Amino acid sequence: MRILVVLPTRLGDAVLAGGALALLQDRYPEARFTLVANRLTAPLYGAMPRLDRIRLLEPTPSRRQILTLWLRAAATSWSLVVDLRPTLFTSLLVKRKRLAAQTPDPAFHPVVAFADLLGLPPPERLPLWLAEAHRKAATRLLPTDSLSNGGGGLPLLAVGPAGEDEAAIWPVERFAEAALALTSPGGPLPDARIAVVAEKHERVLANPLLARLPRERRLDWVGRAPLPVLAAALRHCGLYLGTASGLLHLAAAAGCPTLALLSPAGASSETSGVAPWGPETAELRAAKGETLADLDVGAVTDAAIQLLNGLQDLRQA
Repeated sequence: MRILVVLPTRLGDAVLAGGALALLQDRYPEARFTLVANRLTAPLYGAMPRLDRIRLLEPTPSRRQILTLWLRAAATSWSLVVDLRPTLFTSLLVKRKRLAAQTPDPAFHPVVAFADLLGLPPPERLPLWLAEAHRKAATRLLPTDSLSNGGGGLPLLAVGPAGEDEAAIWPVERFAEAALALTSPGGPLPDARIAVVAEKHERVLANPLLARLPRERRLDWVGRAPLPVLAAALRHCGLYLGTASGLLHLAAAAGCPTLALLSPAGASSETSGVAPWGPETAELRAAKGETLADLDVGAVTDAAIQLLNGLQDLRQA
């Protein structure tokens, strides 16, 4: 049995689509998979079990690229085609069944929508398939005195200041204030190193935050590693604090306790933000009629402490 899955182009959506891949793998344990992804997201799936190959299709592909992809895919008779992008070329393939995503409905979380497309309940967690090479490479991002899965060193706080657009950005000075409060001697992550996380093109937002953090405790993770390596590093962090972005969903999928700072519910789909998925996540939204910039530092630190305390209670139960 051969299954073709076309993944969404945006990083966050591609991470959330991992839930659909996990459901497909569980439902069809004998199947072999071919994925279609772009250059940014493709590395996330290189270690997925029963993967035959990954074909590349960029967010704005040329006609030549689409034709080349169709010619390669047309050589196979597919048992199932799942198009989460969706694209026209998959409708022209030889297949027994095709499932194509519809226009996103803001009333449904994408993980739920992807699962509904398959006729299955959504997964509790999102998968990340990391190879041993990714875990070893991640150690180069981590200081030797940092906490590793309950080890004896200092903890790590990851902060993602970049957002999907201007309306999804929290002021950098408040990020710094919150990070310093959370890592103060009386905070939940005392003396923690603070890793600033962003994509390479987002350095203009990351640098002002780095400049506000103590030199001896700051870590620059801006565009420093491929996504699977970054995900492996995030697994060592005690908390990820960030706004709506693909890296927010990557942190949550990595199993890092994740607090999302989001615009009010009911705002436009471009600015309201999708909440992270998983049992170690929480969201704090600005009040209706306000913007994300109106979120108070105290409310953010309180929400982070509540999330961490709740997870600690669950572990001790």
